[in-house]
Amino acid sequence: MTKDDIFQNLLQATQNAYRANLQMQAFAGFPSDVAQQRVMPHHCNCRDVFQGDSKLNSNRYADLQDAILAAGDVAHWRETYKGTEISDDFMDRFGCYCIIGEEAPFFSHSLRLWMVYMPAGLYYPWHHHPAEEMYMVVSGSAVFKRKGCPDEILSEGQTSFHTSNQSHAMETRDDPILCLVAWRDSFHAPPELTREPSLASA
Repeated sequence: MTKDDIFQNLLQATQNAYRANLQMQAFAGFPSDVAQQRVMPHHCNCRDVFQGDSKLNSNRYADLQDAILAAGDVAHWRETYKGTEISDDFMDRFGCYCIIGEEAPFFSHSLRLWMVYMPAGLYYPWHHHPAEEMYMVVSGSAVFKRKGCPDEILSEGQTSFHTSNQSHAMETRDDPILCLVAWRDSFHAPPELTREPSLASA
């Protein structure tokens, strides 16, 4: 498979899974203005952890999981929290690359889409951003935390919605998790760690 073939397969699998999930469709329709663009591959240690995780197993979204894995060698893996107090251990195990957006194989003016991966036993600290966000679990499970809401354990096919600047966090226990993450509006600002003491200690 060429790099273009790998990315086209990823786009098709992403579109199919997105359109098959009613909550994702209600959040925002899959963009009609998707255009291909050049992306420079960027390797991080998290990519190796992701590629070697034998516990990832999706029934409903197996095609999407396979396509995300296949694109791992040619994707631009992100280091969103580089330069913050986030630990090196977190950076080495938390995996994310953009599918539609900046430093991604595709672009749209209306939506951003990422894959997000966490192995078992990892805590993603409280953070927030202006963009509204929807997580869809592709495989595995995790505890999803949202300010003002009870914790939820979500698994394959389930979703979590975050309003603008609503602080949220996530924690995996015995299982890893792979998610498709969508942003709408306010794409200009990256995630920031939440400084509120009541959340930081949660």
